Amino acid sequence: MVRQPTFQGRDSTETPSDGAGNGAPPTDAGGRFDPDDPRNDDELRPQKLDDVIGQRKVVDRLRILLDATRKREQQLDHILLDGPPGLGKTTLATVMPKELGVELQITSGPSLTAPKDLLPYLTNAGYRSVLFIDEIHRLPPAVEEFLYPAMEDFRIDITLGEGLNARTINMKLQPFTIIGATTRSGMLTAPLRDRFVNREHLDFYETDDLAILVERNARKLKTEITTEAASEIASRSRGTPRKANNLLRWTRDFATVHHKEGKITTRMADDALAMLEVDVLGLERQDRRYIETLITVFTGGPAGLKALAHTMDVPSDTLEDEVEPFLLRCGFIQRTPRGRMVTAQALRHLDMQLPGDGDKPGKLF
Repeated sequence: MVRQPTFQGRDSTETPSDGAGNGAPPTDAGGRFDPDDPRNDDELRPQKLDDVIGQRKVVDRLRILLDATRKREQQLDHILLDGPPGLGKTTLATVMPKELGVELQITSGPSLTAPKDLLPYLTNAGYRSVLFIDEIHRLPPAVEEFLYPAMEDFRIDITLGEGLNARTINMKLQPFTIIGATTRSGMLTAPLRDRFVNREHLDFYETDDLAILVERNARKLKTEITTEAASEIASRSRGTPRKANNLLRWTRDFATVHHKEGKITTRMADDALAMLEVDVLGLERQDRRYIETLITVFTGGPAGLKALAHTMDVPSDTLEDEVEPFLLRCGFIQRTPRGRMVTAQALRHLDMQLPGDGDKPGKLF
């Protein structure tokens, strides 16, 4: 296991660029642009808590924690950040150590397969430093239990030898802070969850906040954008800053090719997102295909997840984790004990009707 370096100041997780601050465009396995790819998100991350847009209540509570920590000159209490992907958990986790002027180490739950993988992070943690564990819900049970005394008493027990010759060494650690991030807080065990003194849930962003974020990040990318174009991109970003940043990058590239000055106008943003097949509500091709399959093949439902997955030739976990959450938020589908069902709102948005409904597109049965 390669341990990520300890750093202080600038975020060392930045992706390589082409020398002009332009990272390689994020693409999926088929080479298509991927608006959910987090790789090109790093250079746009805020460096101070004051620069964080949105999540106002969360930011206000974190600011109080940071101010109290500075006054006491002690380590920050352990913090758990939970919420859907792309809402800024990593951003907040990297900003807080910079605000306190302390060191930060970064790792993730899947990379810690045994207690020995966690040991270098704990022994190298300096006084008041921060250890950020992403996807903490994926920690193996043995690693999680090894972490308990480190979080509570700042000590670890190391066993040397085997059998009758085995002996245990109790090692004291410098007081430090663990910031955990998870997209599935329900998968955390109760003992681990209760050891986090502070828990913060991140919600989806309002369109106005995303529009401000798009305008600010366009300036970072040295791209001119109109207020209307920023609002257009924000309205199609599903309330997610990461998606807004990646759609902005795609629109910038589109404008660079199709506009001699590279300026992003409303018309340019609309054309760019239309080429990406992102509609006015943020639905992508896979989302529309899901609804269309539910309507045309299963006459609006109810339909089982596996039946839908086999019909679309898409893994069922992809539909459940990537497609359905946004459709449920929009009220376009319902999950019932009998299966998935389309709603009248989805029919109106796609301008479709159920087979046999004739001139009644808004009626299900």
